[in-house]
Amino acid sequence: MDIRVLEKYARLIVKTGVNLQAGQPLVIVSPIECSTFARLLAQTAYKEGAGDVTVHWKDELLAKIKFLHAPEAVFETYPEWEKQLYNGSVKAGAAFISIAASDPENLKEVNADRVAKAQKTASMALKEYREKLMSNQNTWCVVSIPTTAWAKKVFPGVQDEEAVAKLWEAILRTVRVYEGDPVAAWDKHKSSLKEKMEFLNAHKFVSLHYKNSLGTDITVELPERHIWLGGSEYTPDKVEFIANMPTEEVFTLPRKNGVNGIVVSSKPLNYNGNLIENFSLTFKEGKVVEYKAEKGYEVLKNLLAADEGAMYLGEVALVPFDSPISNTNILFYNTLFDENASCHFALGKAYPVCLEGSEAMDANSLLAAGVNESLVHEDFMVGTADLEIVGTMADGKKVLVFKNGNFAI
Repeated sequence: MDIRVLEKYARLIVKTGVNLQAGQPLVIVSPIECSTFARLLAQTAYKEGAGDVTVHWKDELLAKIKFLHAPEAVFETYPEWEKQLYNGSVKAGAAFISIAASDPENLKEVNADRVAKAQKTASMALKEYREKLMSNQNTWCVVSIPTTAWAKKVFPGVQDEEAVAKLWEAILRTVRVYEGDPVAAWDKHKSSLKEKMEFLNAHKFVSLHYKNSLGTDITVELPERHIWLGGSEYTPDKVEFIANMPTEEVFTLPRKNGVNGIVVSSKPLNYNGNLIENFSLTFKEGKVVEYKAEKGYEVLKNLLAADEGAMYLGEVALVPFDSPISNTNILFYNTLFDENASCHFALGKAYPVCLEGSEAMDANSLLAAGVNESLVHEDFMVGTADLEIVGTMADGKKVLVFKNGNFAI
């Protein structure tokens, strides 16, 4: 890639993504395959006035070796130094950039129970870190660049270099780097998302009913004082940031016990190095009471068994089918992109910031208000070209929100 384009992308992430402040620490979480770009991010951050920049390298091939050969007890403990890195950094007010670029099937040969145990151990150890980010106490941004293994999955039958080049092209277009002024392009995009948010917040829907030809037929109740968010978010100190690049969604939280019906996946879910495909979930009073999957059943089973909250929804997100990422007609096998090409839900923890007044509420009060708590938060895609969503208002009035997969407003 042209270094000038990469520099443009890195600056967009640092300035608009996490909106790094003068003297602020920065933590970059990066696969080792992305080392060149991670270093460019660090260099850019220092040029923009960062304090200390720490890079936490991830090696998915080494992780696979560990899952295949390490003793079972290894997955029941979490390294203290890593716990201190994350939990200590949030306390220090650090910003966080995560590069999401994994091989979608790296762990397909690994016992799913081992992966689930390690995931639960990590989630418990990093609970403080996760809660800080999900309540926007710290700025954070998830981005991506290609790796060879991932690119070959997205573009099978293509030579390595060509596959990587094609994935680079797709990524940079979705994050608007090719615009003459990417920052201005993002400002325009945020305004467009704000219009959708204002419409949804003004109607104060008590429920949304989803239906499509795949078999989705589900009603999702929304708690009183829920808030729709999207595009940029804010810390308590009013520092604006963008949590995902790209992003095309507006989202809120469901009422924990108010989900009833069946939802059918519209895209594969890459979860911990394994694919879950063609799956469905049946909910009753908020909880999953039945589930099926043509591929990855055991992986789905372990996701739902992570804790009690994993059996409930924590996010409702609306994304038009006619959107930039969807229109690439690329299945990315990467949640960062696929969730922004499709309406989606998330199993597990809800974002407390989607409830008015949540900053003054303790855990029990949040739960009483219908806010789900869990060690996991996993998005899965449900949007289709024929998805219809009807919102019901407090007075019983019904409003068509989505028709033929797109906003009807």
